[in-house]
Amino acid sequence: MEPLKNVYNKEFINTFCVTIQQVIPKFDKTLFLNTIFDVDWKSKELKQRMRHITLALKKQLPNDYKSMISIILEIGQQLEKNNVKGQSFEWMFLPEFVELYGLGDFKTSIKALETLTQFTSCEFAVRPFIVKYPIKMMEQMLLWSMHENKHVRRFASEGCRPRLPWAMALPALKKDPKSIFPVLENLKNDESEYVRRSVANNLNDIAKDNPEMVIKIAKKWIGNTLKTDKLVKHACRTLLKQGNPKIMILFGFGSVKNITISEFKIQNKNIKSGDYFSFSFLLANLSKLSIKLRLEYAIYYQKANGSLTKRVYKISEKEYAGKSKIIVERKQSFKPISTRKFHFGLHQIAIVINGVEFDTHDFYLVN
Repeated sequence: MEPLKNVYNKEFINTFCVTIQQVIPKFDKTLFLNTIFDVDWKSKELKQRMRHITLALKKQLPNDYKSMISIILEIGQQLEKNNVKGQSFEWMFLPEFVELYGLGDFKTSIKALETLTQFTSCEFAVRPFIVKYPIKMMEQMLLWSMHENKHVRRFASEGCRPRLPWAMALPALKKDPKSIFPVLENLKNDESEYVRRSVANNLNDIAKDNPEMVIKIAKKWIGNTLKTDKLVKHACRTLLKQGNPKIMILFGFGSVKNITISEFKIQNKNIKSGDYFSFSFLLANLSKLSIKLRLEYAIYYQKANGSLTKRVYKISEKEYAGKSKIIVERKQSFKPISTRKFHFGLHQIAIVINGVEFDTHDFYLVN
């Protein structure tokens, strides 16, 4: 799999230079290329390359912040005129100018972020502003949640996610997320699923530190509309994987006292990196009544320090008829990927039903 960082290749940079030269006629392309593709370029990871491009372009921009941002906004507008696809991560180095140089000029920076986020997401760049101006920024997020542009409305939610992946943390909002809720209330019925999904992701972040707050909202929002129901379900995915009893009941998952697991089989207890781990089991509902089951399996992965870490994977959610039996078969890939490194040694698997974990079984990842 091609590493994400390789999106920033010579072809990309050369194409970007065409746009820059349309905005800055005296732009020194040779200097820009030499600055970017230095001796350390190949070793830089994705976010390091973003920052490196920002700093390389900064060398040819005015030192005055307002003038600098004016040019960055022109570059964004020119990219759109050139039919460059926005809303993709590779252009997120543009709002880095606001993040790096604009903390002292709130008014100019807020206008810039509002404009830039309509081309490329600014959720990373806004976070230092939330840290420095917590009250002022959440008031601004509330205003953005009512904006006519869906990208700005999504930005209102995405930018204040307490645990946004790859982004700087927002400790104050992790501890007390109450100021986020008015923003999410405004967006929960948004016409755009793109926006509503961000609301769900924000709530899922909050659930990791403040589960009771999210449970309260889930109970309040569930049953209003089909769209909101879908949002709530996605927002509660971590709580569902954790088997939170209140959330299980909310979504209709009952007791598993009449559910049994038997005939658990592992095709090969010693698997190699790149192979599939295959298993099967017999699921039986001993009751005369049907029951709604959330069926999952948990893999306990070997860590570098020898301990195990748990990750849960969904199999299905459906009604199982009374006095029914079914054989369930699944396989899990152990092909190395950029976001997960596998370690040799003991692993374990367990079946999870309505949040209740059944017996674990050992298997091994071997050379």
